[in-house]
Amino acid sequence: MNISVLGIDIGKNKFHCYAVDDKGEKVFRKKLIREKVTEFVATLEPCLIAMEACGGAHYWARLFREYGHQVKLIPPQYVKKYVKTNKNDYNDAEAICEAVGRPRMRFVAVKSQEQSAWQLLHRFRQQAVEQRTALVNQIRGALLEEGIAIPQGIAKLRARLPRLLEDAENGLHDLTRLLIHDLSKQLKALDERINDYDNQVQELANNDDICRLLITIPGIGPLIATALRAAVGDPTNFRSGRHLSAWLGLVPRQNSTGDKTVLLGISKRGDCYVRTLLIHGARAVMSCLRNKDDRCKKWVDQLNGRSHQNIAAVGLANKIARIAWVVMTRREVYKVA
Repeated sequence: MNISVLGIDIGKNKFHCYAVDDKGEKVFRKKLIREKVTEFVATLEPCLIAMEACGGAHYWARLFREYGHQVKLIPPQYVKKYVKTNKNDYNDAEAICEAVGRPRMRFVAVKSQEQSAWQLLHRFRQQAVEQRTALVNQIRGALLEEGIAIPQGIAKLRARLPRLLEDAENGLHDLTRLLIHDLSKQLKALDERINDYDNQVQELANNDDICRLLITIPGIGPLIATALRAAVGDPTNFRSGRHLSAWLGLVPRQNSTGDKTVLLGISKRGDCYVRTLLIHGARAVMSCLRNKDDRCKKWVDQLNGRSHQNIAAVGLANKIARIAWVVMTRREVYKVA
């Protein structure tokens, strides 16, 4: 079969394929079960395989590349525009074939197994932190129902909780005391789990050359460095630092028409987790600039003078992302001007 492009609509158990030749004419369309996909693709002559960037797409992309195929992943929102008539799996596969042939189509870089593992570590750590926050709020709410108010902050709860459980004259019911004791043990287990994740993140940052370079940038520590390294992968996939910051959603949205430029809030595209970490890192830098008098301090002061401090933090996060792209591309240590 003379196949030029093969579009595959990925599913959990069923995969729908649509193939076209050099002239764009349909060669075939078929449905495959998951167990037959590898065997089918392995028997094809090398061609261009296009898929949507969804769950499992990076695994299949790595596998198909091993068979000599060229693989491209397309964001689903760009494929949707090429779906004709009604939506079904075959029409989705045909739309993928149509979209991949556009000269200015944007693609998603295929993640390596190392990148996926690093991102998985960050997702597990984030989940553990969210569970700990929910647990602390649950303990604080239970104690408030018993007339015991604890100030905000997990450190203050850790300091007062053992004394509250040991005090037999604070009026706590025996069952309530037992339940809160169980929650305190869960809190301790989550603290140990998060600490283990932090140690693994620190070890990854120490053993990676690019992460060690990123840590030299103000506002970037091991957590942000490893998260950015896992999300970006090859920095040459981005044309410039602004391209990277736009990919992270740190640039304004536009709603311009009639030669009138209208800039709105940030687009919030891309990885929300990495963007949040960069903004928190920018806030840390702003807090450390209070006793300094350098170019960064003057730039932040000018930005604070004409906008809110939250907007200034996002602007500084944008600048940090651009600097990070330069450091990763040139593989040089950050140097203060």
